[in-house]
Amino acid sequence: MPLLAASAACQQPAAAPAAPQIEGTALDGSGIGGPFTLIGKDGQQVSWDQFKGKYRIVYFGYTFCPDVCPLDLGRMMQGYLKFAEQHRDLADQIQPIFITIDPARDTPERVGQYAANFTPKLLGLTGSQAQIDAAVAAFKVSATRGEDRPGGYLMNHSRFAYLMDRDGKPLEALPIDKGPEAVAADLARQVR
Repeated sequence: MPLLAASAACQQPAAAPAAPQIEGTALDGSGIGGPFTLIGKDGQQVSWDQFKGKYRIVYFGYTFCPDVCPLDLGRMMQGYLKFAEQHRDLADQIQPIFITIDPARDTPERVGQYAANFTPKLLGLTGSQAQIDAAVAAFKVSATRGEDRPGGYLMNHSRFAYLMDRDGKPLEALPIDKGPEAVAADLARQVR
């Protein structure tokens, strides 16, 4: 009997199961995000602090974007809606936000209509150039105006869908490049 007890003491404890891995890029401690005051579709001011207590998905782009922005926003919102099918109560605690990087063309009405094309839940925001510049800087987004061309100019910008926690701190860049299923899966892992 003592021999059996001694051998049991030498066994390694069972390893804890590994936490599910996110598909996106973790952003803990990145310093991404910060307060802003912008303008919603109705012309009213909208501040970052209005969303305190809610998760936020934040994407920067522009309504005249011919390809990347609609593709990214489509995947982001399809992923959100897939998540909402399984987790309605938690989905209600997420505010998806689209912030323009082209306030010269993206009026409150235009950005509101554009966001609503994806789902009424997506909030479209614009503002003065100074307000947009402050938000772009807070979220460490790259955004520059391209050359004038027939049909107008394009904007060059980074492509991230930031998932922020209830206090407005960054959690991850959602995997919009991997499709709606990956976005939904990461929301299920992160939103509690």
